[in-house]
Amino acid sequence: MAFHVMLIPTLGCPSNCSYCWSSEEGSELMSIETVEEVVKWLENFRDEPVTFTFHGGEPLLAGYDFYKRALPLLTESLSHLKPALALQTNLWNLTDEMAELFHEYGIPIGSSIDGPKDLNDLQRGEGYFEKTMKGYKIAKAHDLKVSFISTITSHSVNFKEDIFNFFLNDGLTLKLHPALPSLRDSNPEKMALAPEDYGKLLIYLLDKYLENIDDITVMNIDNLCKCVFLRRGTVCTYVDCMGDTFAVGPDGSIYPCYRFVGMPEYVMGNVRDHPTVEDLAKSAPAKLLEEYKNYVDQECSGCHYIKFCRGGCPYNAITPNKGEINGVDPHCTAYKMIFKEITDRANKEFLSSPAMGMFGASKSKEQDSKPSIMSLMLKRS
Repeated sequence: MAFHVMLIPTLGCPSNCSYCWSSEEGSELMSIETVEEVVKWLENFRDEPVTFTFHGGEPLLAGYDFYKRALPLLTESLSHLKPALALQTNLWNLTDEMAELFHEYGIPIGSSIDGPKDLNDLQRGEGYFEKTMKGYKIAKAHDLKVSFISTITSHSVNFKEDIFNFFLNDGLTLKLHPALPSLRDSNPEKMALAPEDYGKLLIYLLDKYLENIDDITVMNIDNLCKCVFLRRGTVCTYVDCMGDTFAVGPDGSIYPCYRFVGMPEYVMGNVRDHPTVEDLAKSAPAKLLEEYKNYVDQECSGCHYIKFCRGGCPYNAITPNKGEINGVDPHCTAYKMIFKEITDRANKEFLSSPAMGMFGASKSKEQDSKPSIMSLMLKRS
């Protein structure tokens, strides 16, 4: 069982996205000494493989020299953990020198673009699109694998066809996030995507993906289909992530996930103290997340999708209620909608498959010619 450590070199970010909930102006930068402490902490922490994701804020603000020293520290000193590396960035600060370094270490990059230029810059700020695409060209010139997250808001969901066609026509891999209530806006719900609208969007993307399966990858749909096929979650939103995911803030503080970084009440410990698995499990945030897991077991026990949903993201469930557990992820409505859609279609395909012919079921020529839900379930990443 692999575990995941997110490294947050800074919470600062040069962009000014209207719905942002994770950026702090003037945030400190992680020192290389903190990375050294991360290595000491993890040397005997767990024996399983580890994935490191550099996240933020904007992690490239740490600069080339930081990564030139940090990457060999993590990969060589922790080679027994078979570390994998990843990076989430807006790409603004990417240089040829950095890109060559990331290529050397085989680091896949996640970035963010919300769709066509005008729509993207309306949500993320003037000039964002051109700066990100400039960085994207540098990344591609160095053969880096780049995928994009599109944050869908209450505004942009009305342009879902334009967004899908932008990713399709530009040959970009699409992953989408529903906008959450902003922690920086006086009207935090203004751009948040309503759960029912999110569910309808996922069903729309399922249809569009099946129509264009050879020309685009929609990561959300791939993951959701695999959840149904395997009867378990395959990404962090749909699994019990507690104890298998950690985030390290710029000062070395350890949190349950990058989404909690910068919130003192969710600090589990510090890498400088080299806490054990047992030490972190005794922390107040760990106990709170364990309480959430137990809540899901009880409240969702009658749900058809509990095994491959697990109540959704704990952050989404807990932070809007100021640390109180009185509900699951608010996007539960959306998850039920898409899981039901995938399950119903998969069952229908199964009942009309050749294997069921002996029981009198038949499959039309139209069904034969169309890509199926099963083709998505079995699609290799």
